[in-house]
Amino acid sequence: MNYFLNSNAIHIKDINLWAHVGVLESERINGQDFVLDISFWLDLDESSKLDRLDKSIDYCEAIKAVQKLSYEIKCLTIEYFSDQILNLLESLYGQVPICILLKKCSPPIKGFTGSVLIEKKRNFSSLNN
Repeated sequence: MNYFLNSNAIHIKDINLWAHVGVLESERINGQDFVLDISFWLDLDESSKLDRLDKSIDYCEAIKAVQKLSYEIKCLTIEYFSDQILNLLESLYGQVPICILLKKCSPPIKGFTGSVLIEKKRNFSSLNN
């Protein structure tokens, strides 16, 4: 099914997370702030017509599951963290097209006051079929 034909998507923005992720030991011990955006592309026509959650995605379930994962994970890279988020979302919803944007809010880099973001997508190859 080509999900982009009708351009239906659910976007979850600004999920605040606390996780123990970083190359520095202090980051893995003390933890730090992350912000996550998730987008799912799917057919929302039935859900819109029938007002049935089982024809859509329960985004509350996604938010709670990602929050739980963020409290439990300890790893070196946001790349790994982002893969674990995608694995979790796939385990909940299957092979739907998913895009996440994971932001490390304050990486401990001397003289750097910005943030670092990872964007990852899964299951988009099926959209061309």
